[in-house]
Amino acid sequence: MQERMIFAGYGGQGLMMLGKVMALSAMMEGKNVTWFPSYGAEVRGGTAHCHVVVTDDQIYSPLVETATALVIMNGPSLKRFSPRLADGAMILNTSLADPPDELDGKLVSVPATDIANELGNIRVANIVMLGALNAARPIVDDAMIEKALRESLKGKEQLVGVNLAAYARGREAAG
Repeated sequence: MQERMIFAGYGGQGLMMLGKVMALSAMMEGKNVTWFPSYGAEVRGGTAHCHVVVTDDQIYSPLVETATALVIMNGPSLKRFSPRLADGAMILNTSLADPPDELDGKLVSVPATDIANELGNIRVANIVMLGALNAARPIVDDAMIEKALRESLKGKEQLVGVNLAAYARGREAAG
């Protein structure tokens, strides 16, 4: 098993946390993991992305040139990263990006921002996308995601409930 993922969107959409939760949950399952964030000139509102590799084997590079999964939160990231998708799935936040025709069969459309708004916290759109990703491409056990979320939200326990609800809604949205 090897998953090579890119998480991309605007700075401030929680992409680094999304990647960290995926990496932490896979690590808790005993898998080999790398998490490679891109900060550079990205700031809140600019573009941001991170690469996550999860495998049972050795990892030779943390950079993802060809992805088995893309989690795309906005239109500019769709344009920039869609050429990197190999055989796999793109989880696209259709609240902020229009689905392209050429990805028919590989695309999982999720209105993550709309779902997060329904839940009362736009900042959980990233976790909606995590739920959709893990439903479309089961990478780790849901119990590990919950454990990693709880670990990541230490000191912010009041946010655990809405994040778990967001994860569940993302799984439902992925069908």
